[in-house]
Amino acid sequence: MKLDPLSLRLFVSVVEEGTIAAAATREHIAAAAVSKRLSELEDQLNTQLLTRSNKGITVTAAGVALLNLARGVLNDLDNIVSQMQDFSSGTRGSVRVLANISAITQFMPAALQSFLAKHPLVQVNLQEKVSTAVIRGVAENIADIGIFTQVPYGDNLEVHRYRNDELVLIVPANHPLSNRSSVSFAETLDFEFVGLHVGSSLNFQMIKAASELGRSLKLRIQVTSYDAQCLMVEAGLGIGLLPKISVDTYNALAIKTVGLDEPWAHRQLDICVRSYDSLSVAAKLLFNHFQSNK
Repeated sequence: MKLDPLSLRLFVSVVEEGTIAAAATREHIAAAAVSKRLSELEDQLNTQLLTRSNKGITVTAAGVALLNLARGVLNDLDNIVSQMQDFSSGTRGSVRVLANISAITQFMPAALQSFLAKHPLVQVNLQEKVSTAVIRGVAENIADIGIFTQVPYGDNLEVHRYRNDELVLIVPANHPLSNRSSVSFAETLDFEFVGLHVGSSLNFQMIKAASELGRSLKLRIQVTSYDAQCLMVEAGLGIGLLPKISVDTYNALAIKTVGLDEPWAHRQLDICVRSYDSLSVAAKLLFNHFQSNK
């Protein structure tokens, strides 16, 4: 049996996009050709991989298993091409990175700018995810490198220390706490918060800290970005917690920062890979660059 890498790539695209039509657009191929390839792949494997309906496709258990295997095979093939091209045209490749919003807003812009200045032929595909999704994405081979904040991880990852950050309180300019140099978290719990979306490690830490104090967190609004959070705080809709370096981006807003007197306000960010030795050349270069620019 000879499996065609193109058929595997089309299968992965269909699963990721949810429909054959969307996968065909992504891969620049006719939908009928994609459908034919999938049928031939199922015939080759003598296994149903997808269930088709007018609402789209559903992946069978066998399809899920093939998806993980196919991603690994395609990644290995991409690595072969990338490493062979190194001999003829310099370091070239594609690196998939998942990072949480704290890493992206504080450290990634400068790190990526300096890396790409040295390696212009490397394409870095960066996506923002919550820390738990970062870990899962690297473990499942959706990404090569992940950067996350203080969440449990399994033994199937290699994890290294990356950076440290500090959480501070942000309040409207005329807030009762605005003239304080620092506060305890307990003092903030009398006020309503503008929080981040469900699943963020920062929200989890705040809820955990409130619970340990025998209190509850008053989440009035939840948003999906730091800029939205700062704008809501400026409008007087609540107070919030943000990494100190990230707040500097929003100096033009009528908000003030207050130090947070809590040990957990000083956080550690980690960087993870499945296996450093199995990374592509380009991914190793980016990983090393992250580690050397602390």
